[in-house]
Amino acid sequence: MAMERTSSSAAAQDDDPLNGNTDMDSIERIFESKKVPPWQSQLTLRAFVVSFILGILFTFIVMKLNLTTGIIPSLNVSAGLLGFFFVKTWTKFLDKSGLLKQPFTRQENTVIQTCVVASSGIAFSGGFGSYLFGMSEIIAKQSNEANSAQNIKNPSLAWMIAFLFVVSFLGLFSVVPLRKIMIIDFKLIYPSGTATAHLINSFHTPQGAKLARKQVRTLGKFFSMSFLWGFFQWFFTGGDNCGFASFPTLGLKAFENRFYFDFSATYVGVGMICPYLINVSLLVGAILSWGVMWPLINEKKGEWYPAELKSSSLHGLQGYRVFIGIAMILGDGLYNFVKVLGYTLFGLYHQFSKDKTKGDPVSGNSSPDLPSLSYDDQTRTRMFLKDQIPNWIAIVGYLTIAIVSVVTLPHIFHPLKWYYIAAIYVFAPVLAFCNAYGCGLTDWSLASTYGKLAIFVIGAWAGGSNGGVLAGLAACGVMMNIVSTASDLTQDFKTGYLTMASPRSMFVSQVIGTAMGCIISPCVFWLFYNAFDNFGVPGSQYPAPYALIYRNMAILGVEGFSTLPDKCLMLCYIFFGFAIFVNGIRDLVGKNRARFIPIPMAMAIPFYIGGYFAIDMCVGSLILFIWSKVNKAKAAAFGPAVASGLICGDGIWTLPSSILALAGVNPPICMKFLSRSTNVKVDTFLGS
Repeated sequence: MAMERTSSSAAAQDDDPLNGNTDMDSIERIFESKKVPPWQSQLTLRAFVVSFILGILFTFIVMKLNLTTGIIPSLNVSAGLLGFFFVKTWTKFLDKSGLLKQPFTRQENTVIQTCVVASSGIAFSGGFGSYLFGMSEIIAKQSNEANSAQNIKNPSLAWMIAFLFVVSFLGLFSVVPLRKIMIIDFKLIYPSGTATAHLINSFHTPQGAKLARKQVRTLGKFFSMSFLWGFFQWFFTGGDNCGFASFPTLGLKAFENRFYFDFSATYVGVGMICPYLINVSLLVGAILSWGVMWPLINEKKGEWYPAELKSSSLHGLQGYRVFIGIAMILGDGLYNFVKVLGYTLFGLYHQFSKDKTKGDPVSGNSSPDLPSLSYDDQTRTRMFLKDQIPNWIAIVGYLTIAIVSVVTLPHIFHPLKWYYIAAIYVFAPVLAFCNAYGCGLTDWSLASTYGKLAIFVIGAWAGGSNGGVLAGLAACGVMMNIVSTASDLTQDFKTGYLTMASPRSMFVSQVIGTAMGCIISPCVFWLFYNAFDNFGVPGSQYPAPYALIYRNMAILGVEGFSTLPDKCLMLCYIFFGFAIFVNGIRDLVGKNRARFIPIPMAMAIPFYIGGYFAIDMCVGSLILFIWSKVNKAKAAAFGPAVASGLICGDGIWTLPSSILALAGVNPPICMKFLSRSTNVKVDTFLGS
């Protein structure tokens, strides 16, 4: 989830009004004549109705991305823009009718954006494309290891909703007492939160509102085009490997090695949002794996692994694809974990040594020196400190949810004993703080890394004979939800600080958005699960690649390296070290040169999936690059709107397509591409 935020960070550094802010360019001077509504008035019914509608839209988008490649770009811009458009249209209509009682404010806009992102975020942290679906029999059959009944739990709407309600709120309460330390005392940047706040502030100025209307029109135009393109493609998908998504654009041999442009509007849009380096890294990883390594390892069939094995067996070529990819992901994760932890410890040491003479920030006795701050910071700090959330609410809330979790979760996952959960909850606040602090410094959330740590620790503790695989995957879910929601809430506190939204309204909005997500995400996943054939199977429309990866991590933690094919462990060590080495080089050469060195985490993603989506994303990058060369200002203003329209239109088409599939309505045509020799055989067969 963190890779896509690089673009937001850049925007925040260039445009943030806090950087060198003076009264001449003060944001709050612009809004000086507008009274900030009390926190209760920021939480309006219309805001939550709009949030619910947008939450469903973005959950479909995130779910589709989760179940195809696992790459999810930041949707903050889209959420803020669409929230502004819907409520502004509604209030304009009421104003003309003389029925408007409360104008639309930037604080209410922030509440909508927070609620939508919290709601759709559950589609990621809920593990529907990773640990949660990795528990299922569909994924267990692909690994052929540790697939006994005690290590399998098939999806069910009831237990998924119950699980998410039990684990998704704990992280919110864990960081509430630290909000002042993070935002006021430490003045952490939170680049994505800062960029989002800048965007929302700009919407509510006269010039910004005019631009926002144009951006919404652009988004709507490309939304319609993308939706209609998805509808048109559907007619030609009446069988396996049919339609434009199986078009061998680079030739049949390249298609066999998963190199082709699949005409996906979603991934063209994602490519326009993700930084160029991410997209190029994906392409480099696809070329290295599917273009070089897998063909070479395939030549060793019968020598390194039995020749008669199925292509999907993890004891054959598939094992190299999965485990070498896992090695790179773990190497990259370990490096960034140590790096961010180092930044965190150094930053804390520096902060506490600097603040010794000013008071103790942890006890809350420090007081910001308001006269030394800019006008904007003075105004925002007073507002932020005005509506405090009592610490006793956070403590009671955390303890209550922890007790409920310890009692409830062992009934959902029998191998996950109560003392495993209690141990996680003892360390969770510290890890949640580290993740939130590191995210404030680097914009890099390590939620999935902490989740993988829980897989290995709890899985090994439980043991293979006691359902360790299922216990590890469930523990991953508990840990990921805690640290992910903690960093999300602190990001929201930063956004609220910069838009003068109350911390109380931010907290309530996050809680309501999370509750929405706990219902919406399982329902959307259940629709996908029941609607599409071969769901979760490699090569299908929704292969859920990370589900198999997470399950195999759990197997690795429980059973060790005995499951790996020959020479696979040696290659895993090489690529684990390679990921650490490349990250080290990237940090040593500085930001300017690091722009030309691929990112190992991004390189690892195509190792298992293939290169088709990387080509789509590079096409998106190419479109944006050419557009920037022709008209840089217009590309910067409307590029995110075009990308969001492409993603949203194609994403929302999955709703009618899944309903058609459930109703038994199948596409009428199968458009398939064959080689000349195969076509002759088909013609001969049909002619006979």
